Amino acid sequence: MQLDNIIVTIIGIGVMGFIYWFFLMKKEKTVTAGDLVDITVEGGYSPNTIVIAKGKTTTLRFTRKDPSSCLEEVVVPEFKIRKFLPLNQTVSVEIKPEKAGEYEFVCGMNMFHGKLIVK
Repeated sequence: MQLDNIIVTIIGIGVMGFIYWFFLMKKEKTVTAGDLVDITVEGGYSPNTIVIAKGKTTTLRFTRKDPSSCLEEVVVPEFKIRKFLPLNQTVSVEIKPEKAGEYEFVCGMNMFHGKLIVK
């Protein structure tokens, strides 16, 4: 085996390892909510999994720190919510889920996702 083949093989294995780590080894950040949850919007949502109580009003406060246009909007389809998120400002969204289940919230382009777990 020639040196250039060895180098390409090592780089290929390194890239595959990085892709595996980036997409499969990331842990979801889960929070159990009280009346208020602060969500940072920067390369996604943090926390991205939120546990809330059924029948109780919870305020989600989104603060967008990422200037990409993809994250300038948050959508909660099941609750018919669509809010514009100005850069470096906090936007509050109140929800009162009446039934238990899992509900998704996404960016305006449906590329970044978060989850509301109602118990």
